Amino acid sequence: MPASAYIHVPFCVHRCGYCDFTLVAGRDELMADYLRAIEIELSRVEGRPRLETLFFGGGTPTHLPPDSLRALIELIRSRFDFAPDLEFSVEGNPADLSDETLSVLFEARVNRLSLGAQSFDDAMLTTLERDHQADHIADCIERARAGILNISLDLIFAVPGQSLELWRQTLDQAIALQPTHLSTYGLTFEKGTAFWTRREHGELPQADEELEREMYAMAMDRLEAAGLAQYEISSFARAGFRCRHNQVYWNGGEFFGFGPGAASYLNGQRILNHRSVTTWLKRTLVGELAVGEVESLSPEDRARELLVLGLRQTDGIDPAEFAKRSGIEMRSLAGEAFHRLIKQKLIEETAGRIRLTREGRFLADSVAGELLVE
Repeated sequence: MPASAYIHVPFCVHRCGYCDFTLVAGRDELMADYLRAIEIELSRVEGRPRLETLFFGGGTPTHLPPDSLRALIELIRSRFDFAPDLEFSVEGNPADLSDETLSVLFEARVNRLSLGAQSFDDAMLTTLERDHQADHIADCIERARAGILNISLDLIFAVPGQSLELWRQTLDQAIALQPTHLSTYGLTFEKGTAFWTRREHGELPQADEELEREMYAMAMDRLEAAGLAQYEISSFARAGFRCRHNQVYWNGGEFFGFGPGAASYLNGQRILNHRSVTTWLKRTLVGELAVGEVESLSPEDRARELLVLGLRQTDGIDPAEFAKRSGIEMRSLAGEAFHRLIKQKLIEETAGRIRLTREGRFLADSVAGELLVE
């Protein structure tokens, strides 16, 4: 049985222009139906699996009213046993993290809070269409630390109008708050989002590639110097605070997923729930499976996925362990691409492990593309 579960909470006050996640904005009247649908999905779980990691993502889980958030947690408790050292993560928005909501999290023994800070500059927050201000972030962290010591911050770089100096200030302000974990993401323009449309119309300029590279390099250097070691392409953590739940994904482990757009990986099958919140609700509430996609990977495709996911992590891949898990030798799977990437100094073999070089981290998507098509 998987020992990890992801719960997707699809509610937000507003959909930010860059967001392509599964969510509904301004539809709080659907929350009661959402809780009933989650209960139906959970009822299909056999036995009482024991969870070692639990992650509430969104959307904005902390946008649920405190009573609804408490009810959601109780639904999970009714179907799963919690390991004594359970990592219980909840994503939160600085704009709606009230003391009452924090009390619910404390009562439930949530021990990891991931705050969508994104920036410490109010002009950048306005550009990103966030509904909080920079001074909300420190206040949230101070109040949250009364019951949650493991606090992660998400930051976005390469925002239109953001200079390298502005990004340095954001990093330094984040470091000063002493988070245990920090994730940095270059702004992407996903097709179908408002930002994509605005860029196509010339209304929103995309950051220069060289500037984006410099920003990522600065994050690696400054965060490492501050004691936040990089352990994955976008993730940095103090010793002992790596996100165990995300590591389940990156290590190719199995996991449950509940809610619209949530993915499960069970018995070698990837199952993706319908991305439309209303479609997921309608089908689930009448007892139907609201599955949008089911995929069974061939052994070779599964091995390639393990290869790409493994290389996202700075620890890299142990070739012997990889062969044991996949039944395929890593070098033979990667073929000529492996030797080519070694020569280009984008991957390296060190201490018996294969990993991206520092240069390779800048080109991680390109490296993955080469390994997947070889």
